[in-house]
Amino acid sequence: MDHTKPSYYITTPIYYVNAAPHLGTSYTSVIADVQARLRRSMGYDVMFLTGTDEHGEKVAQAAAEHDMTPKEWCDSLVPAFKELLELLDITNDDFIRTTDDRHIETVQRLMDVIKDNGYIYKGSYDGWYCVPEETYFTDTQVRHADEEHHTEGQHLCPDCGRPLERVEEESWFFKLSAFQDRLLELYRTNPSFVEPEIRRNEVVSFVEGGLKDLSISRTSFDWGIPLPFDDKHVTYVWFDALINYLTAVGYGKDPEEFAYRWPANAQLVGKDIIRFHCVIWPAMLMAANLPVPQEIFAHGFLTVRNEDTGATEKMSKSRGNVVSPQAVVNMLGVDGYRYYFMTDVKPGTDGGISWSRMEQVYNTDLANSWGNLVSRTLNMSAKYFDGKTPVMEQGWEKVETPLSEQANGILTRYVDKMFTFAYDEGAAEVMELIHRANHFIEDNEPWALAKDPANAPKLAFVIGSLIEAIRLSAHLLMPLMPNTSAEVLRRISCGDEIGASDLETLCEWGQFVQGAPVTKGDALFPRLVVEGAQQKGDRKKAQK
Repeated sequence: MDHTKPSYYITTPIYYVNAAPHLGTSYTSVIADVQARLRRSMGYDVMFLTGTDEHGEKVAQAAAEHDMTPKEWCDSLVPAFKELLELLDITNDDFIRTTDDRHIETVQRLMDVIKDNGYIYKGSYDGWYCVPEETYFTDTQVRHADEEHHTEGQHLCPDCGRPLERVEEESWFFKLSAFQDRLLELYRTNPSFVEPEIRRNEVVSFVEGGLKDLSISRTSFDWGIPLPFDDKHVTYVWFDALINYLTAVGYGKDPEEFAYRWPANAQLVGKDIIRFHCVIWPAMLMAANLPVPQEIFAHGFLTVRNEDTGATEKMSKSRGNVVSPQAVVNMLGVDGYRYYFMTDVKPGTDGGISWSRMEQVYNTDLANSWGNLVSRTLNMSAKYFDGKTPVMEQGWEKVETPLSEQANGILTRYVDKMFTFAYDEGAAEVMELIHRANHFIEDNEPWALAKDPANAPKLAFVIGSLIEAIRLSAHLLMPLMPNTSAEVLRRISCGDEIGASDLETLCEWGQFVQGAPVTKGDALFPRLVVEGAQQKGDRKKAQK
């Protein structure tokens, strides 16, 4: 930790261990990882947190179904979450489990503070509860859901449509209703607190509809964190889970670290949990006299596009359309996976994915454009300059070309988009440089220039300009595709630039290493052909 650098604290939601990790889990993790990598390259001291949510009735039920204790069940699933992070090259700085002693201590500490501040009281709860969603619902919400589903006698969850259970038990309550006006003021004065705008509008509408106090304890089961002031009650799983973001940065234990890291800069969530993160969470922080995060960014759902009809469908085992992260990695490779989901699925909206679209994006952007540019340029450099990069005439970097023109200001344009999670738009800036470089090859025909020794200076200028465009592109694509970007930099003898934290300096035009060894290497992105078996993620490379 370097307190002389600006802190950047980013979190994913902690993932629930009632089942194995899935494509949605990996999607959020990659979004966060891209931002974390970019911020590190821009000189920030990054804290990137992810982890698992392990308490609650749903976990207890899943454990019982597998003849395990809840802790044994959690321990059996956590390795799969960590393995997925490793598979996708996720660079999280911490992995928290809500069963960690450090977290239990933090939850009890914060609960005491909120109670001492007068926002927790004892009462009784008589209402509706959805075990799968771990959510309480009012009679009004249930009535509207029943009307929508035309049910009689059986009450259904407004969110997931599954049967609700009636809960009648003693409970401790959080005075959520006391924060309605303060929350609305937060959304009004700091609109970037909830992004994108469509989610902010949903949150505002929900809060304007009125807030009721929240039951925050259970007595009907014991798999949870005991309340510090009443050990007959365990903490409501969502109240427990949200506090993990404070645990990881030393709340109540390391004042210096906490002051440096909090409030969080960006918290990533799926759109289905915005009420917890954008309503309950800031109210909890207000109740504890703590600042709220700078931004809650809610991404959309991943759906599957039917190859025959073109319609999008939810992933489900019954439809047989569930896509596993490993299957996509098998087809696209890790960097291809990251690029596809970060550029073809806009983080703020729902995105329909398909194998054919994956093939199209991979072949068009990565195989035909980026990979082809690197292969052709390095082959020509090695061929025409004795296995090395060319040595340039003085002042070459000041000569205007379509490449230097696109490179001028590219970092500013790129960062403006990437910092707001518009990864598709940020990548498009880089792809434009790559497209121009490919056109630059065709326009200047270096193979023709190489036939006449009198053209040596121009040939060097053309190849050198291409290598410089490749160097810049590799740096800007690094957060999205870290492995191939690092490989490209090594091939042009710029390996010492990998992992640097001064991207602004590195993106100044004209810095490639002249007269240095060039490695042609294998194709970065062999073309794909998706047929039959590829629907299951098998990878097939076209023969040259």
